[in-house]
Amino acid sequence: MSKPAVEEFNGIYLDLSRQPGKVKFAEPGLAWKSVAGGQSSSLDGEQFLQCQWSRGAKGHEVKILTRDSGVLQLDGFDAEEFDRVQKIFKLFYGLNLEHKDHALKGWNWGKGEFGKAELSFNVQNRPAFEIPYTEISNTNLAGKNEVAVEFSLPSGGDETGTNGHLGGARSRGRKGGAAKDQLVEMRFYIPGTATKKENEEDGEDKSGEGSEEEEHHNAANLFYDTLMDKADIGEVAGDTFATFLEVLHLTPRGRFGIDMYENSFRLRGKTYDYKIPYDNIKKFMVLPKPDDLHFLITIGLDPPLRQGQTRYPFLVMQFKRDDEVTIELNMTSEMLEGKYKNKLSARYESPQHRVVAEVFRGLSGKKIVTPSKDFASHHQQAGVKCSIKANEGHLFCLDKSFMFVPKPASYIPFDNISVITMSRVGGAVSASRTFDITIATKNGTGEHQFSNINREEQKPLEEFFQIKGLRTKNEMIDDSSALIAAALKDADMASSDDEEVVAARADRGSADEDDESVDEDFKADSDSDVAEEFDSAHESSGSGSDAEMADADAGADSDPPEEEARPKKKAKTSK
Repeated sequence: MSKPAVEEFNGIYLDLSRQPGKVKFAEPGLAWKSVAGGQSSSLDGEQFLQCQWSRGAKGHEVKILTRDSGVLQLDGFDAEEFDRVQKIFKLFYGLNLEHKDHALKGWNWGKGEFGKAELSFNVQNRPAFEIPYTEISNTNLAGKNEVAVEFSLPSGGDETGTNGHLGGARSRGRKGGAAKDQLVEMRFYIPGTATKKENEEDGEDKSGEGSEEEEHHNAANLFYDTLMDKADIGEVAGDTFATFLEVLHLTPRGRFGIDMYENSFRLRGKTYDYKIPYDNIKKFMVLPKPDDLHFLITIGLDPPLRQGQTRYPFLVMQFKRDDEVTIELNMTSEMLEGKYKNKLSARYESPQHRVVAEVFRGLSGKKIVTPSKDFASHHQQAGVKCSIKANEGHLFCLDKSFMFVPKPASYIPFDNISVITMSRVGGAVSASRTFDITIATKNGTGEHQFSNINREEQKPLEEFFQIKGLRTKNEMIDDSSALIAAALKDADMASSDDEEVVAARADRGSADEDDESVDEDFKADSDSDVAEEFDSAHESSGSGSDAEMADADAGADSDPPEEEARPKKKAKTSK
C-alpha cells in the first residue's frame, strides 16, 4: 500500500490555541496553521518520540512527546478518526498510537508519577491530569507535607503555544496563555515517607547506581527535589558567575542566597527558591537608609514574585553600609573582554551593596536609579520617615517618582500624580509635630497616604514639589487658623470658668479654708481614736465615726460666726 502524500484535518486546536486551524501530516513532519491567519507551527517527524490518543477539551486529542522533552497537543479530532490517525503515525513515523483513558471519578487523591516530559497525577492507574514540566515556573515546600507548584505566566497576552517553533526553544507558559482564565498554582499534600528506589520505579529516569540502597526520606521533600530536577528549576543553565550568601531581604522577609547567572538570578532560602530572569527586572534602585547605617537595594519585578497567595512586585534587600566583600567573578577573560567589556570587572573589593549593584547592572543591563539630588531632608538625608497605615518606612524622592519601602513597597511615578495634599490629622499636640501627605493619582485610580511625617520635613518637601512642577494643595494653613481659633475659644472658656470659681469661693466665704484649718478637737498626745479604728472588735456603725463625719460636714457648711455655737462633742464612754 502506497503512502498518502499528505493527510489533513480541520478544526484542530494546537496547545489550547484561541482559534482552530488546519493540521497537515506528512512524512517529514507536521504543520499547523490557524484559520484566522498569522499563527503557524511545524515539527520535524524525527523529533517524535511517543504519541497518545485520549479524550480532550474540544473532542479527542493527540499528544506527541518529543525527544527534547517537549509536549505537543492537538485537540478537536472526532472519535471516528482514531483509525485514520493511527495509520498515519504507523506509516509516516513508525509509532504506535496508544489509546489512553483518563480517570473521571473526580478524586483528589492519587499517585504522582514523573515521566520524561510531564508530571502525571494518576487515580487507580489512570491519569487524572498531566502537567508538562515546561509549564512549571517554580516549586516550594509550603509545609512539612505540602508542595506548592507554580505555573508559568505568558510574558504577553498574545503569546501562546502556537507562536514560533515548538521544540525546546518554546518559551514557558505559552500553553495556558490562550485561555481567559489560567491556573497559576497547585498544591499537593504528600504524607509519610518514601525511598529513592520506590520513586525510581514510579517513573524516574535515573541510573540504576545505588538503587539497592533504600534510604527513607520525607515523601514531600523527595517529591520536591525530583520536581526541581525534572523541571530544571534548581539547576540553571550555565555556570554561576557570582554568589552572595545570606542576604537580608525585607520584602519578602528572610535571608536568601543570591546566585548570579548569565540570563537569570536565583534566590535560595530555607523554604522558598526562586529563579528570576533578568528580563523580569523593570526597576533597580539603590537607596541610602536615613539611619546612616544601611543601604537598600529595591528591585521591581514584572510579573511579580509569588509566595502562595501573596504577590511581591518589589524585592527589598538591606545591606550594612560598612560591610565590605572581596569577590572574583567566575568568568573567562574572553567573556569579560567581549560581551561584558566595560560592564563587569574580574575582581571587586568594595562595600557589599555596591558590588551587588554593579554585578546586577553588568549582567542585566538595567540602569541604577538613586535618590534625586534636588531633595535633602532636614537632617540632610535622601528620605523621610513616615507610615502607610500601621506600617512604618521611608519615602524616597527620586528624579521621576516616589518610592516607599519596605512594606508595602509603593512606586508612584510623577507623570501619574494628579495632586499632592498636605494636611494635619489628629489633636493639637500631635498636629503641631507631624503632618500627612496624600498623593492622588490621575484618572481616579486611587491615592496614597503617608502619615506621621516630621513637621521639620515640610519645607524641604514643598521645595522639591515646586522644583518638579507637582501640583500641591496645602490644607495645613486652614488647619492652623482653625487651631488658633480653637485655642482662643478654649482660653475664653478657661477665663470664664476661673471667674465662676472665684465667685463661688467668695460666696462660700472662708469655707475653703476649713481644709487647712487646725482641728481643735484633735489631741496629738491621745491615740485613743487610732486604737479604736484599728481595734478588731470595733463595730462600724452610724453612731460612731460616721456620725462624727456627719458633724464635720455640717460644720464645713456653716458660717464662721456660728462656729462658737457649735455643740461640743459627746465624751466617749467605755462600753
